[in-house]
Amino acid sequence: MQLLEGTLPAQAIIDRLQSAVRALPVGGPRPTVAFVLVGEDGPSATYVARKQIAAEQVGFISRVIRLPETVSEAALLQVIQGLNEDASLHGILVQAPLPSHICGLTIFNAVLPTKDVDGFHAQNVGRLCQGDLGGLIPCTPAGVAELLRFYGISTAGKHVVVLGRSLTVGRPAAFLFLEKTWNATVTICHTGTQNVKAIAQQADILIVATGRPEWVNETHVRPGAIVIDVGINRVVDAAAKRGYRLVGDVDRKRVEGIAGAISPVPGGVGPLTVAKLMDNTYLAFSHSLA
Repeated sequence: MQLLEGTLPAQAIIDRLQSAVRALPVGGPRPTVAFVLVGEDGPSATYVARKQIAAEQVGFISRVIRLPETVSEAALLQVIQGLNEDASLHGILVQAPLPSHICGLTIFNAVLPTKDVDGFHAQNVGRLCQGDLGGLIPCTPAGVAELLRFYGISTAGKHVVVLGRSLTVGRPAAFLFLEKTWNATVTICHTGTQNVKAIAQQADILIVATGRPEWVNETHVRPGAIVIDVGINRVVDAAAKRGYRLVGDVDRKRVEGIAGAISPVPGGVGPLTVAKLMDNTYLAFSHSLA
């Protein structure tokens, strides 16, 4: 079984962006991204820190705007409007999840489409739906595509089954792999789908984004299938140093003997999600110069 690690392809993207930044005119503008973090959620703070490190590594300028969990939706919208109007800023990312009193769709659609480096704005998702890959594509689906490309896994004519219909992963992943560049036949399964296991077993490539720790097992996977585990979950583990361990949405131990290849968690799609965020930031920067 092949292990589809994301570190190498992610580093290739970082290296390419470093070269691009070094080639920019001295004293000229630099790609600049703002991360908006609401509340004190530990995993969210960790993710933002990783994105900051990646931005620094590439040579971007980054800012973090920290807001209390009690911030109102109206106040958050004001912050985003200020970032939209800041001409020195090329990318805006509002870290999810947001507190329950704030509507994620409202916030994501408040970010200017040209600065929406997460790719969640309706305009960017609409471009993807139309088969336009020149815009800001959601980072995780783009990372999955990059992972498959790096390891030479073709999707043309293959059956791609996506488990999960989230706006951040499942739906945009389906739109992406339907596009002629990838040319796959795509099925989306969700909580209302009957016979999920039977459908999953038809997949040549199974993309799992259910948000359920280690939910997918050997009964979902046909022999030789490619399994892409997008999930990342903290599960309590008293034996672990931090009291928890990170697992995906796939029970890797039960699937390893069946799948032809699998992406690990952590270390699979995650590094590529961050790398594609950097890619989107540079694309937004380039468009601002046009």
